[in-house]
Amino acid sequence: MGPGPHAATVRLEYISLLCHSGGVSPQRRDPAIRALLIDAAARILAEGGTAALTTRRLAAETSRSTMAIYTHLGSMEEVQHAVRVEGFARLSAVADALPRSPDPVADLARVSDAYFSFGLGQPHLYRAMFIDRPVQDDDAGTAAFERIADAVRRCIDAERLPGVEPTTVLMWAAQLWSMRHGIVTMVLSGALPEPQARLVLSDMTLRLLIGYGDDPAAARRSLQLLPSPGAPR
Repeated sequence: MGPGPHAATVRLEYISLLCHSGGVSPQRRDPAIRALLIDAAARILAEGGTAALTTRRLAAETSRSTMAIYTHLGSMEEVQHAVRVEGFARLSAVADALPRSPDPVADLARVSDAYFSFGLGQPHLYRAMFIDRPVQDDDAGTAAFERIADAVRRCIDAERLPGVEPTTVLMWAAQLWSMRHGIVTMVLSGALPEPQARLVLSDMTLRLLIGYGDDPAAARRSLQLLPSPGAPR
């Protein structure tokens, strides 16, 4: 009777241990291969959950060796963590690439819209970031959340949202983020078409801004600086 799957797992973990400890010369790390593995892992997780993500399947879907997986990412638990961390890093990079205008309310709506577009543009990665429970506690999403919080603070500093307590900033940032997260989830599940979703978000954003204390006419002018909700992206 041949060795069972447990023995194969032990061998792979032993190989990984040797590579990370210097016992075997590991392959050179290539950022392009790492990105390829992360994108494939995110797709597998989104389609089949954690049980579907195995070293063998990831290697097969990327045409890479199991050694390449351990070299670039590590164990399957480390792969899941890397997917989550990479997803939030990409989301933060999208927010950082947005130009800053003289209108902080328009910029707040713009960064929030970027988060929505990111979720639709990278659905597998988004699911791994937000739907699946992380394999370990981390602060991977903190930087991305702070981008929205900073945009809210700019609105307060410009006196567009007056008389706000410091603790309110984080609550409003969470409201803006969770609103978009909910709509992204509805679009990805097929419950709401994207054009209608953008119209809903535009209306909800306007009502929230007015509720936060912005002048209704000023809020409308700021949102008009963004592309039309029905326009193609």
